[in-house]
Amino acid sequence: MKKLIALFATTALASTGAMASIALSGSASVSYDDNGGSAASATTYDADLSVVGTGGGTTVTIGMDVDADATITGVDMSTTVGPITIAADMHNTVLAAASMSDDGTGDPKSDTDDRSVTVSLDVPVGDATIGLDDSGDISISGTFSGVTVTHTIKDGDDKISGSASIAGMDITLTNDAGSTTWSIGTTVSGVDITLNSGNDMTAAFGLAGNTLTVSHFGDDASAAATTTAYSSASAAAYTTAAVSRDLTSGATLTATYKSSDDSLTLKAAVSF
Repeated sequence: MKKLIALFATTALASTGAMASIALSGSASVSYDDNGGSAASATTYDADLSVVGTGGGTTVTIGMDVDADATITGVDMSTTVGPITIAADMHNTVLAAASMSDDGTGDPKSDTDDRSVTVSLDVPVGDATIGLDDSGDISISGTFSGVTVTHTIKDGDDKISGSASIAGMDITLTNDAGSTTWSIGTTVSGVDITLNSGNDMTAAFGLAGNTLTVSHFGDDASAAATTTAYSSASAAAYTTAAVSRDLTSGATLTATYKSSDDSLTLKAAVSF
């Protein structure tokens, strides 16, 4: 009898192991910034791990910041019941006091519990999909004649976006509560170019085994304080030039120049 029980337990464990899986990934980098002479040079470190566990139709994702100590950065679980998706953000991020200071960068005024549970329903109707979540927002999305359109109906805050590839250009147009933004991406003579409504432009191309990326970021207007966040100051436009190269060791080495403070940053990074 004991042998039968042991055999049953072993079979059950084997079955559970066959249905479940765990995937581990992460990244690490070290950066040296000379700060352009405006401040003392500094070396910074970053290392992150991600653990994804899957059992049937349920997935749990745990993120960790491990360069100083093992700090949890996120815990998310999602599962499906027919056309219903249930997603739970189970990690409450505790903000440091410095992250809630009025320093002109739009920091939050207080720490709040940001855990949440979202329930959504997606039902295909013809060529479109209709979705409904627990906040009352209704979304309709679909692809028609090569154009993907998503319309979200909110209480006084509707949002509609469309994307398409036309004549070799990837175009995205979004209107959120009356505010319109757009972006265009294309490739010209081997140069990947992106441009958006914020006057940001990036060009990336291969150069003698390296990748050179030149980016220009338009100026940002100041933003007034809200009930939950402090005001943010305006920011002047600036340009960056980054040269990156994949090393035989599996790491990537990147050198970045930033015009706003004449700084040069050297960064070695690896992902696994």
